[in-house]
Amino acid sequence: MGEEEVIISEEKACRDISLKDLSVKLEEFAKARDWEKYHSPRNLLLAMVGEVGELSEIFQWRGEVDRGLPNWEESDKEHLGEELSDVLLYLIRLADICGIDLADAASKKIVKNAIKYPTQTPSKTSY
Repeated sequence: MGEEEVIISEEKACRDISLKDLSVKLEEFAKARDWEKYHSPRNLLLAMVGEVGELSEIFQWRGEVDRGLPNWEESDKEHLGEELSDVLLYLIRLADICGIDLADAASKKIVKNAIKYPTQTPSKTSY
């Protein structure tokens, strides 16, 4: 299998990756570079906030944009994907360092939100 085929295979495998898998990859990445000493909750939060700022810059002067970004260049969409990924990866790492199971917490939060914000049912009126 050639190098290009390996890259394509890895890209396809990454599409179905879990939060836990990403967490493990991030931990391995940090360990290999001896960065764990810098990954305190505060530092990770501040890094994530910086990335949110970079994400915000992409939208700053565009006004409202249509769903799916139909008028955007592919390079702009790619840049957006990179910045969204940076935010996600810092969030996952922060949750991991804090001992929070992010998938479980998010699932529980969806349930809480469903209770807090029930669907609107049409009122029944009698004639």
